[in-house]
Amino acid sequence: MKIVVLDGYTLNPGDISWSALKELGELIVYDRTPYQNKAILNNIADAEIIFTNKTPIDKEILNKAPNLKYIGVLATGYNVVNIKLAKSKNIVVTNIPDYSSGAVAQFTMGLLLELCHNIGAHNVSVKNGDWVKSKDFCYWNSPLMELAGKTLGLIGFGKIGKATAKLAQAFGLKVLLFTRTVDQSLATDNLQFVSLDNLLEQSDFVSLHCPLTIETEEIINATTIAKMKQSAMLINTSRGLLVNEHDLAEALNEGKITAAAVDVVSEEPMKSNNPLLNAKNCITTPHIAWAPKEARVRLMQIAVNNLQSFLNENPNNVVS
Repeated sequence: MKIVVLDGYTLNPGDISWSALKELGELIVYDRTPYQNKAILNNIADAEIIFTNKTPIDKEILNKAPNLKYIGVLATGYNVVNIKLAKSKNIVVTNIPDYSSGAVAQFTMGLLLELCHNIGAHNVSVKNGDWVKSKDFCYWNSPLMELAGKTLGLIGFGKIGKATAKLAQAFGLKVLLFTRTVDQSLATDNLQFVSLDNLLEQSDFVSLHCPLTIETEEIINATTIAKMKQSAMLINTSRGLLVNEHDLAEALNEGKITAAAVDVVSEEPMKSNNPLLNAKNCITTPHIAWAPKEARVRLMQIAVNNLQSFLNENPNNVVS
């Protein structure tokens, strides 16, 4: 059985092993496949099993790959695959749920701490000689903020949201939640379910942890930003399209909110004309919240287990 990985580099740039997949069939791994159907079809060739992270598998691909029986998405989101057509062709599509919840929550808090302390900028300042030349034993180039007693609003309360809430409360933050599934049995004095408007109005920090749906697309826009405190800061480690980037950049540049930190943008890799690239007080990282080695090893093992389950005629984590 031929197994093809279309874009394996981001999962495994060389620090983990493909050996477990190799045990299940003839394995070909491409670091990257150009997002053109001719190149994708050429790399798929006659494979029965393919894995994709971000390489799109659309109608033409599915119609021109007659041997295809299984598509493993190497991510939680699976919008890169035409799921409806795959299902009609009896092609099983699986994803990788809950492999990086702790890592993303940790990264969210890292961005939050960076917003409060500007650690990276102060390090650069010291390396540039500012401390050596300082007249005082210490200095700071931007306001510093203590988290205890502040309010963090989480939009979305799935596994990542729950992990983030747990870490946030350890820092002494009060947590407000806006989610489609409300469970009041989880509510405490420091963790409360509220409306979106209340969350936006009361939060010192707003962090996005919801899936991208018709309802959540551009949930952060000029209208919702206007409801936030001027001192508020926004964090997005979820999906770039949850944010209207033009509206956010405008709000940052005009001081309508204080700062933002985003690990995801609407089109990735980031384009040179993305308005957030040069927006004031906007930290941008290249979609790395999910990527600690431990999380990638976990992702690889789940991918192998998914394929093994399919081969045993008992598929797991099926989304088609």
